[in-house]
Order: sequence, then C-alpha cells, then structure tokens
Amino acid sequence: MAEHEVILSGFADEGPVSKRAEEQLTMMSSLGLSYYTIRFIDLGDGVKNVMELSDEEVQRLQDLHKAFDVNVSSVGSPLGKVKLVDEDDGTQNRFVPFESYLMNDVQRAIDLAHAFDTRLLRGFSYYHPHGEDPWPYLDQAADQLGAIVEKCASAGVVYGMEVEADLIGGDGDTLIALFEKINSPYVCIIPDVGNMESSGHTPDSAYEHYVKMKPGVGWIHIKGFNNPSNQAMLDAAGERGLTRFIPVDRGDSGHEQVLRDFRTLVPEIHERLSPLGVPGVFVDLEPHVKGGGQFGGVSGVDGFGVAFRSLCRLLDYLEYDYRLTGYEDISNPAS
Repeated sequence: MAEHEVILSGFADEGPVSKRAEEQLTMMSSLGLSYYTIRFIDLGDGVKNVMELSDEEVQRLQDLHKAFDVNVSSVGSPLGKVKLVDEDDGTQNRFVPFESYLMNDVQRAIDLAHAFDTRLLRGFSYYHPHGEDPWPYLDQAADQLGAIVEKCASAGVVYGMEVEADLIGGDGDTLIALFEKINSPYVCIIPDVGNMESSGHTPDSAYEHYVKMKPGVGWIHIKGFNNPSNQAMLDAAGERGLTRFIPVDRGDSGHEQVLRDFRTLVPEIHERLSPLGVPGVFVDLEPHVKGGGQFGGVSGVDGFGVAFRSLCRLLDYLEYDYRLTGYEDISNPAS
C-alpha cells in the first residue's frame, strides 16, 4: 500500500430509491468500489436499518457480498443518537436506559460488525437537552461512551464518533474532549465537513474544527455543502430540511483544505488502526445531493455517481493514491 493510499467507500443506501440490496451492490460494483458502509437496506422484507436485520437477512447479505465481491467498510449504526438524560426537551429523540442500551443495541451493532467482517462501527455522541450548552453533559457522555467503547474493544471493534449538529460532540472542541476523556485506541473521530458547514460553520471554521479533531481522526465522511448563509435549506415541497448539499469539487465547500491536510494524516492513521485489524484508511462518501435528514440521506444512483466522480477529481488534484476495482482486476480466461 502506498504511503498516502486511501480506500474509497460510500453509503450505498443513498443510491437506489428502492434500497434493494442487489441494486446497492450493483451500483457500488459498477463504480469500481469494493467497500461500502451499510445503513438502510431491503433484502426482500422492506427497508430496514441495519440494526433491525434478522439473522436470515444477515446470512442472505453475506452471500450477496461474496457474489458481488464487495466488503463492508463500517456498520453505519445510529448508536449514540439517543438522549443522554430522560428529559422532555421538545424533540422526538428517544431515551433508553443505559444498561439496556449497552446490553441490546450496542451488542447488536458489535454482532453485525463481526457478521460483516468489519472492525469499524460508526456511531454518535448522545443528545444533550435541546438548546442547552453541551459542556455540562460532557463527563456523563464520556462515561457512557467509554463503557460502549470498552465493550467494543473487548470484541475487537473500533467505535467512530461522527461530528454532527445537536449532539454533545457537535464540533471539534467537544469531540476532542470526549476522545481524550475516553482514552482508548478503540475510539476515533469521524470528521464531516458537510455536517459542520450545514450547522453554520464557514469553510474556514470547519477546517479549524477539523484541526482540533486531528489527534483522534480515524476515517472521514464526504459530503459537500453550498454555504451562503442567506440561502434557505428548503426541500422541493418548501419545507426546511437538510438540503444544499453538493458534489465536493463545486462551490465553496472546505473539503480542499481538509482533504489536503488529511492526506498527511493517512500514514499515521494506518499505523494506529492497522494493528486493530482495520485494512486501511477509509474516505467514505455520504453525498446527500438530493437531500438528507436526521438518520440518512438520498442522492439517487445518478447523484451518487456524480458525487463519486467529483470526489475522485478532487483526490486526483490533491495527489491521493487510491485504487478502484477495474478491468485489470478481472480475470478474463478468453484473453
């Protein structure tokens, strides 16, 4: 593996509207991607979050992975997107008693990581009461996340905390504080420039917060954002939502700054995570180019393809090394 080589992956459920497993894997294979993050998927019994799959559906998906020669980079779980305290704060976020959460939800996510042969589990950092300062809740969040990470570590799984608005780890300051308090090789931070810019950061501010996160970065999510503060985020029906996401080589997104620096981190991240069984450093595409919400997004097959080619152009410009499955990888007995 070259010193600055990354593995490209993506949230395949953003492509096919049906979210059928075969369609997701066909899209990824046709783009030359051999890894994907699993989140929502339909294996014949309707669309389900990965956490809700039956054992039979897990087995069917394992068979499809072999047939398509596609691997799971991370389990895109919703772990940590629950209330830290049982308090009515005007949101629909649910509260789950922690011991029950640890025994059931966390254990299920770990079991899925094992089933899909990945060491990486995407998660979050808890909701504090909406509208309040997150800092008074940081110690409690770190204690509970620490217990989650300890359980993951005992199973050889790395817990990645994604930066996202409204969570205790909603920016570089709080996320790095959580990372340092948890203090385990089995926890890392997942920067996402689009998430930061959609919550009010400028490209420069998003970069500044990325720099704060650097000691804990494990992999990165990619979605571009059209930043003008005077442009409303409205969907086709005129409702406010997570819109204005764009391919990363367009507009004013801060990805060039962040990815230019992230390239220098790749050797160190690989050295840190490789002993834990992680095959490389992932750049994970989550484009949201046709919109998004609290628990997912949509790009369509066409939008995902546009966003993927946009990412490749930016990586080429920044002189990244990455490798796609291509003709040279396919055995051709007739040749």
